[in-house]
Amino acid sequence: MTYFKTLFLALFLCVFTFSYADENNLTLDKQLAVFQPFLGTWQANFEVAQGEKPIQDVGKWERALNGKAIRTAHSINGGEYGGESMIFYDSKKESLVFYYFTTAGFYTKGTLKVLSPTQFVAYEDVTGSKEGITKVKSMSELKDEKFIVSTSYLKKGEWTKPEQRIYIRSTKTVKFK
Repeated sequence: MTYFKTLFLALFLCVFTFSYADENNLTLDKQLAVFQPFLGTWQANFEVAQGEKPIQDVGKWERALNGKAIRTAHSINGGEYGGESMIFYDSKKESLVFYYFTTAGFYTKGTLKVLSPTQFVAYEDVTGSKEGITKVKSMSELKDEKFIVSTSYLKKGEWTKPEQRIYIRSTKTVKFK
């Protein structure tokens, strides 16, 4: 009799597990599927001059809107600065687009172009930057379990030298003050 109880329990757990997986499908829409490996939490420690305050960025990428979008959030130094974005496929533009909102009061809207399964480039138009930044271009790559981002800013009419940041997987949390 114990054998049948064990067998019944095992079958019940299998059915429940498959049912739960189907109902809570954590896949992304096909236009966003390339970003699946980027999901999760990342952190980078920025290079700063000796004697300057350390800067740490913690970011989280997660599935949103039943896989129709990706939500990202990040915070620097535990909430001194932060931002959130939504990435989605715009069928009218036939392009990946996103909006990014910040605690500094400015926002961006942009497009993403996938270059390979591990690389993409983002082009952003900035609205409301007090620093005179009007555009941003960034190249991102997933390589050797690292998320490498190189960013340039169009500031007061001139492009800045690209800044590179290397993110690693993290268990830290994004915080806002």
